[in-house]
Amino acid sequence: MSSESASLKNHNTFALPVNAAQLVIAENIELMIKVWQKTKKRQEPLLVLGEGSNVLFLEDFAGTVMINRLHGIKVREEEDSWHLHVSAGESWHELVKRTLDGGMHGLENLALIPGCVGSAPIQNIGAYGVEWKDVCEYVDLLNLTTGEIDRMVPERCNFGYRESIFKHQFKTGHIIVGVGIRLNKQWQPLLSYGDLTKLDKETVTPRQVFDAVCAMRRSKLPDPRETGNAGSFFKNPVVEKEHAAELLAAHPGMPHFPQADGRVKLAAGWLIDQCALKGYRIGGAAVHSKQALVLINQDNAVSQDIVALARHVRNTVAETFSVWLEPEVRFIAATGEVDAVEAIS
Repeated sequence: MSSESASLKNHNTFALPVNAAQLVIAENIELMIKVWQKTKKRQEPLLVLGEGSNVLFLEDFAGTVMINRLHGIKVREEEDSWHLHVSAGESWHELVKRTLDGGMHGLENLALIPGCVGSAPIQNIGAYGVEWKDVCEYVDLLNLTTGEIDRMVPERCNFGYRESIFKHQFKTGHIIVGVGIRLNKQWQPLLSYGDLTKLDKETVTPRQVFDAVCAMRRSKLPDPRETGNAGSFFKNPVVEKEHAAELLAAHPGMPHFPQADGRVKLAAGWLIDQCALKGYRIGGAAVHSKQALVLINQDNAVSQDIVALARHVRNTVAETFSVWLEPEVRFIAATGEVDAVEAIS
């Protein structure tokens, strides 16, 4: 299914009034390959989206936007684990709910993360102490030129904090069409963040963790169906140990998380909050009043309102803490993705 010069307002969770030259809803791999061949022949840009939950369109897209709608979930049970094969167009949160309803635990900390399953490896999504790479068994990557599917084990995916090889080497000419997930039957609750620390490790159930994560996210994060947003706009910065020590001396209550490499991760939302930016507005864009890490389309914002607001937030945090925030959201220009840091520098 395709349409000429289509609105993308319902395909980006910021709900920005942008268009694409063409929009294609792809429910099978054959169509994906056909669209790729057509755009290559015409030398037109192609952008693949799931739910459009982690993108900021800077302007109208000059080529084809293809929506990944590959569906299907298969489960194989072994003595010590469950193994899932999930098509990339499935909703991530619906998958988390479905596994829990089926008595399979391990994804509950990742509840209510917006987007499709195929986006999980690209961003190496994470929340409340769990990351995608912790449950990843493989990623099925379609080479659009050859039509071959390469099953990539985690070691080949270069997973890092909101990082993967799919953001770089396989950014064009490839599409994630499915993933493998391994869930261990020996359940170890991870309760080190937020309200999860209040739960009793001895008696807690996966459902209670799921409910607590959903409650925390709903209390802080606006529903994109009501208020346009892309979730956390900035990554949590990781700084050198010495810099963190200086900041802690000046701000003893600052949240900080020591990393394996000796550096220290800081909470971007806390840094923004300390700059008294909650509710700060430029044009129709604003910093969310409950969670400073979220930028929202408050009142018919246009792309440049959000860019200007992100720039202001980044510069203010840098002036106050000497920490430069980097967007987690992908910035999309007329012909494809551009460097987000450059766009707001």
